[in-house]
Amino acid sequence: MTPLKAVPGLLRVAVVLLRYRLDELVDATHLFRPLKLVRPLLGRPIVDVRPLSRGARIRLALNELGPIFVKAGQVLSTRRDLVPGDIADELALLQDQVPPFPGEEARIVIERELKAPIGELYASFDTIPLASASIAQVHPATMKDGRSVVVKVLRPRIEERIARDVRLLHSLGELAQRWHPNSDKIRPLDVVAEVEKMLSNELDLQREGASASLLRRNFASGTDMYVPDVYWELTSARVLTLERVTGVSCDDIAAIDAAGIDRKVLAAKGVRLFYEQVFRDNFFHADAHPGNIWVDPTRVTEPRFIALDFGIMGSLPEADQYWLAQNFIALFERDYARIAKLHVDAGWMPANVRLDELEAAVRTVCEPYFTRPLSQISIAELVVKLFQTARRFELTLQPQLILLQKTLLNIEGVGRLLDPDIDIWAVAHPVLKRILRERYSPLHTLREIRKRVPEWFHNAPQLPEMVRNALRQVAVGEQRMVADLELLSHQRNLARRVVGMIGGSVLGSTLIVSATLLWTLAPQHGLWPPLCVGASGLLAFAFGWMRR
Repeated sequence: MTPLKAVPGLLRVAVVLLRYRLDELVDATHLFRPLKLVRPLLGRPIVDVRPLSRGARIRLALNELGPIFVKAGQVLSTRRDLVPGDIADELALLQDQVPPFPGEEARIVIERELKAPIGELYASFDTIPLASASIAQVHPATMKDGRSVVVKVLRPRIEERIARDVRLLHSLGELAQRWHPNSDKIRPLDVVAEVEKMLSNELDLQREGASASLLRRNFASGTDMYVPDVYWELTSARVLTLERVTGVSCDDIAAIDAAGIDRKVLAAKGVRLFYEQVFRDNFFHADAHPGNIWVDPTRVTEPRFIALDFGIMGSLPEADQYWLAQNFIALFERDYARIAKLHVDAGWMPANVRLDELEAAVRTVCEPYFTRPLSQISIAELVVKLFQTARRFELTLQPQLILLQKTLLNIEGVGRLLDPDIDIWAVAHPVLKRILRERYSPLHTLREIRKRVPEWFHNAPQLPEMVRNALRQVAVGEQRMVADLELLSHQRNLARRVVGMIGGSVLGSTLIVSATLLWTLAPQHGLWPPLCVGASGLLAFAFGWMRR
């Protein structure tokens, strides 16, 4: 977006920020400070914002700015390493709810994508949506065999709208990067890139269907968590058809109690499910707020969760998964020296960091927590503080770990809502040890070897040739290294000669001009002074050109 095209959108953002008395954000850009003079003409927000906290005012302003800014706020709520905790807590309350678009437009999109009239695809289709968000909305429908389903449909022309708003976000990010005093810590352009990536993933409903299908396969028994089935014949990049499920939100305590479900059992199961998704399956639901996690009210003796909305899923590289699991175990066992060493061994920190200083910093963060009863210790809060402390030691934090941190906060929040006295440590520790014991056991290693044996046999005949090529490349590399060293020496000599030539020429020219001026302007001093200066200039000039 060119600067002139971005100005109206940027002015609108500044006006809304001023209306919600977010002067510090306007001041940070410098460009919009004059707008404060016309604050009385900007109108008033729907609610009186003066008694509200800064986090609440930011949340209300983002709601008024529109869906894309709501998405940006939701991403920022996960970045507790970048924004203060009070603001992150408020941003976590942002709800992505917007007025629905006409159901007839949804029908047109479905027919175009699935290449058939709606009557041939479904026995019935309700044009009144069940829910509506900024990217898509959901309609109830019935299959030909009578099964109830929901149909998620992307908003018409949503790609163009998102592309325009993302360009505006980029302009805002560039302004913040240039003018905000803490831009190196906030990293606004990195945040915008995260928003853009998340929106790109959510625009592909076939990707969401694949995520739902994998999660369903990981919990195929349906005992602890149920994932709705995907109807692939009625799914495309812009349309997703899922089995319709019923349940109550996991934060609806009254409904859960009315169903007779043991909330303590449910809370412990929720914590176990998180660690199983992360460390057993390496595929976890990364948007686990109460709106997306329901409880099955029909399962009283064996309660289970129902997962919804699979637009944001997380996974970790295998190495990070191992190191993170070991860090959790060391944290459970209060082995601070091992935590420090694991951070360096994992490559999250430079190898030259002093382990004793890092261990002392970790101990300083953790020890105050262990003075409390274990049931009052928040693993998520402790992990956030450890990451913040580790940043002082040049921690290189992967985006996947940030997503995991946000999910851990959500899961602990749900667990403590269901059971305020839950001992997260007592539930998580044995689950994690069991998963690690199974995952890295000799039997598991033998299974992995057995999987790779056919590949090794396939490559075995090529092994001698591969070794010979590798040795040849090493030899060529050594020859190139010698040649490169000779070239570097030649370039250094050449640079010295060029500098000498330029320096001698400049000095010689200056001395010759000075001799001429001395002879012209001060003849009373005689011939010898300008002659000596001129001779020196000629010698310097000659020396410079000799360097050529």
